Amino acid sequence: MTAGHADSATVGAGQALWTVAQGMGVVLTVALLAGLWWAPTQTLAVLWNAVIPLLPAVFLVNPAIWRNVCPLATFNMLTAPFGRQRKLEAEGARWFGVVGIVLLVVMVPARRFLFNVHGPTLAITIVAVAVLALLLGLGFATKAGFCNALCPVLPVEKLYGQRPLLNVGNPRCRPCNLCTRLGCQDLTPEKAVGAALGSYKNSSGWLVTPYGAFAAAFPGFIVGYYTTTDGILATAPDVYLHVALYSAISYLIAVAVVLVGRFAAELSTLLLAGVAAGLYYWFVAPAIATALVLPAWWVIGVRVASLTLVAFWLMRATRRQPPPVEVAA
Repeated sequence: MTAGHADSATVGAGQALWTVAQGMGVVLTVALLAGLWWAPTQTLAVLWNAVIPLLPAVFLVNPAIWRNVCPLATFNMLTAPFGRQRKLEAEGARWFGVVGIVLLVVMVPARRFLFNVHGPTLAITIVAVAVLALLLGLGFATKAGFCNALCPVLPVEKLYGQRPLLNVGNPRCRPCNLCTRLGCQDLTPEKAVGAALGSYKNSSGWLVTPYGAFAAAFPGFIVGYYTTTDGILATAPDVYLHVALYSAISYLIAVAVVLVGRFAAELSTLLLAGVAAGLYYWFVAPAIATALVLPAWWVIGVRVASLTLVAFWLMRATRRQPPPVEVAA
């Protein structure tokens, strides 16, 4: 067998594995929906305390790992071949990105009074977002409408995925047809944040852009969420007000530090990502230990392990290390 045939076989095998993983993602999503409907208490505990906490760590390694198997992305790609094949221009991508940020900041606090305690409501929401992904697949080329623009997880993927530790291929888009004109997370993850900041990325003006404000407020957003508790629907205004207050404090601190220290947007967003990830794992460690049925003292171990990963990522990201380790698609 020649080297060319060997390379083709390797790529083919990798593509097949990703396809299997994508199929498993859809199957697990169906199982999740069934669990949320018929066994909500147990399913919610596993989802929020064991599954979701893995995602920020995965994003630090490379968001492509998740994006390659995300079931919503699979639904988005199902209808894409039959749609209008319209590419998303830069201005449209910016507006869609703002909507994605709004969805994120609305849906995450809603966990406290809705999604953490009511499985069927979460199931209906997941189905609604899946339908949105299908419809956007019909309206735009490939992943332009949903995965690369409107997805509420995308703002976090961009923030944590600026300097991936591993270089993971993109098996969904072969060949790439440049479906979005602005900072595709799959094509150039290191440029996605800069593209979202636009022309302001070379000045302190990035702080007043929608994505810049999100990045600056995100550490406080995390603290605000984790310093609230689950409650009934009537507590919704208090939850949103509490999270908004902490987000505003985080934003003001970030503005002061950036202006006084004259930090560039690139370094600032990396530092904000590291702080946000560290805070997240500090707060979620007890839930992880409980979900894995670990002794209480394991909370320290979970915090140390996760914070070590964050510190390594941040050190490597800010020191401009060589390109990430290549992993076959």
